[in-house]
Amino acid sequence: MVKRDAITWNALISGYAQNGMADKSVSLFHRMKEEGIVPNKITLTTVLSACAMIGALDLGRQIEEYASQRGFQHDIFVATALVDMYAKSGSLESAQRIFNDMPRKNEVSWNAMISALASHGKAKEALSLFQCMLDEGGGALPNDITFVALLSACVHAGLVDEGYRLFDMMSTLFGLVPKIEHYSCMVDLLARAGHLYEAWDLIEKMPEKPDKVTLGALHGACQRLKNVDIGERVMRLLLELDPSNSGNYIISSKIYANSKMLEDSARMRLLMRQKGVTKTPGCSWIEIENQLHEFHAGDGLHVSATDIYGIMELLYEELKREGYVPKIVD
Repeated sequence: MVKRDAITWNALISGYAQNGMADKSVSLFHRMKEEGIVPNKITLTTVLSACAMIGALDLGRQIEEYASQRGFQHDIFVATALVDMYAKSGSLESAQRIFNDMPRKNEVSWNAMISALASHGKAKEALSLFQCMLDEGGGALPNDITFVALLSACVHAGLVDEGYRLFDMMSTLFGLVPKIEHYSCMVDLLARAGHLYEAWDLIEKMPEKPDKVTLGALHGACQRLKNVDIGERVMRLLLELDPSNSGNYIISSKIYANSKMLEDSARMRLLMRQKGVTKTPGCSWIEIENQLHEFHAGDGLHVSATDIYGIMELLYEELKREGYVPKIVD
């Protein structure tokens, strides 16, 4: 058998990671080490990205330790990947530590930390860090990704006026043309704040057709606020754009049901069945002793399924004894 070199391993690991197969990427990384190939900075950066996708925090910590041993901890690409991995794996303090220790930062580094703060609901801190980027960023300028992160922070904190200010700042101060992602954030921000008609007006002003993420954000807000008018407009677009998404039919059905329009609610459920649309099962991963296990809702094919479900049943009985009542969601 031909022995692969580091370049070949890196290409394979990167290829799987870029195609969303993070678990396969991580498995290849372990095989690479088993075959005696020494990971380099490129390897670490790629595997850290895969860890971020699936929340493999333990492996990420091992990689940080290895990077420190090899003198890679201050490499701008490895450090930025560590910031991203820790943030997406729930360890914001570790992400902040890595970022603060970086001797040099580029746009990607600043974006990673701003995004980390935004995703953890630290809107004020994200906006403050953005100001630091402008004041002391060493030539690093905000780009499209920066403003997606900032607008996302505004979404989580309900900062409508600040969102409008940043959205305007993109073009007036930095010459950036808002993209679908920025419009999506603004629609989500307005929808969550209850400004459904403003959100719809923004959709109509978009330079290109809205995507399913943008529409989905507004659709969900229509359910929460019981707005049939905007909900119907959004659903017409979603049926064209994403006709196989079960969630769209279910949300529309609930919008009608919440407004006591029971015949329309039943019609959406019927339409869903007629189109052969079924719910997509949930999926999750867990890492045990450097091995990733993937689970799908209702899946009994895992090699340890019997043991797993037995333990879950015991936990469920304990929860019931403590007074837990499950919330059943359609």
